[in-house]
Amino acid sequence: MNNVSVITMFFLSGFNETVSHRFVLFSLSLLCYCIICLLNVSLIVIIILHSNLHEPMYILLCVFCINALYGTAGFYPKFLWDLLSDVHLISYYGCLIQTQVIYSSACGELSIPALMAYDRYVAICQPLKYHSIMSKQRVIRFAWFLWFTNFCIVAVNTFLTSRLKLCSPYLSRLFCVNWSIVQLACFPAQTAINAISANITISIYFLYGVFIVWSYLYIIQTCVRSIENRAKFMQTCVPHLVSLFTFAVTKLLDITNMRLGSKELPQTLQNFAAIEFLVIPPIMNPLIYGFKLTKIRKTICKK
Repeated sequence: MNNVSVITMFFLSGFNETVSHRFVLFSLSLLCYCIICLLNVSLIVIIILHSNLHEPMYILLCVFCINALYGTAGFYPKFLWDLLSDVHLISYYGCLIQTQVIYSSACGELSIPALMAYDRYVAICQPLKYHSIMSKQRVIRFAWFLWFTNFCIVAVNTFLTSRLKLCSPYLSRLFCVNWSIVQLACFPAQTAINAISANITISIYFLYGVFIVWSYLYIIQTCVRSIENRAKFMQTCVPHLVSLFTFAVTKLLDITNMRLGSKELPQTLQNFAAIEFLVIPPIMNPLIYGFKLTKIRKTICKK
């Protein structure tokens, strides 16, 4: 154990395949990040400035957009810098912080839609109780509690990783990922608790997914009986479902690549699978909600 060196820096070897196209990738990535910021900030500002949008559903949408900005801020600035740099380094603690930010945001991409699903369930299935159950103050408290819980769950995984002795400073990724750091451990026996914690975390958010599916199945069953509810479902629930499906597919690809991915896969393909959830959902979500939700669309059209 005394021969194990202390890792202070990580080399992000996932950038090796980007050298020949880095200026093109930089331009596209910068454009993508600007679009993400513009769309999400615009939606946040519209919701904040217009009192007719100060309702639980739109407050949750505002939180959703803030979460997207938080997560992408943990990735894009460093990624853009690395695309223009000849050496792709990140400090050990910087790596842990990046992991914490990106993955607590990713957890929010499931927990916040779960609260949105509950909001729609109460609005459509128990409309007479809606205002007493889903008040503005209660929704804000719920959203804050979920975000804090996400942060703490990821922090536990990050702390367990920080205890490991590492034998290599090379991460075959474009950014820091908790499980990729765990795989660098010198003593695999010490990673058992990390695997248990990671599986518990995945199970928790899988249950969020189950709750969302159950909520919408119940909503669909209720909507079949009423034309009014069917219209409400199409206007407010369909964007949630499209958003959830987009995130689920992109994140599933990332997890599959991380846990089961073969080293024989081209690095370019691995990189694409890794960053999809940081590119597609943050752009798609504000577009989907902005065009589909009637009140927001009307507010935008008035300008």
